[in-house]
Amino acid sequence: MKKTGLLLVVLVFILSSCSTIHVVSDYDHSVDFTKYRTVQYYGWAKNSDQLLTRFDKERIEQSFANEFRKRGMEIVKENGDMVVALYVVTKQKTEKTATTTHMGGGYGWGYSRYGYGPGWGWGGGTSYTTINEDDYTEGTLVVAVYDAKAKKLIWQSVGTKTVSENSNNREQRIAKAVEKIMSKYPVPPIKK
Repeated sequence: MKKTGLLLVVLVFILSSCSTIHVVSDYDHSVDFTKYRTVQYYGWAKNSDQLLTRFDKERIEQSFANEFRKRGMEIVKENGDMVVALYVVTKQKTEKTATTTHMGGGYGWGYSRYGYGPGWGWGGGTSYTTINEDDYTEGTLVVAVYDAKAKKLIWQSVGTKTVSENSNNREQRIAKAVEKIMSKYPVPPIKK
């Protein structure tokens, strides 16, 4: 796939509203996440940032910044308590579906034991099964959070969904996807 085509696919993953995002996350249960006050971006994992436009990278980073701010943290350029790395991955998949259609058969009029009238019979019929293969792209956005001082992974969340070609409302869709990914963070948003 050409770089431009892959760029579109990855971009649209984050923006897609046709499918729901599936989120899986895990964290180090021995860590007190309330002690962290500042967050800095490490950047994008190798080649991930090449799949997105500058605008969408900024939208994703801004959405994560907003989610961390909702949890009382400040975004800094350096010397943060936590370091955040972002990854984007795509994978081509095929889904097979089978549809079976039955025609004919059943019961009807015929000769019965007592004369003519409704009777049970065995009618012939035909069944057709159609198998369809649909190719689609599954996109994954990963956020990995590290303790800056200990240099160890403390939280990771992975959001996966089917890529759609609908590119309307990019900012809102990115924000919603990131909000869902961050919903599993050990510290909930501060209620105002």
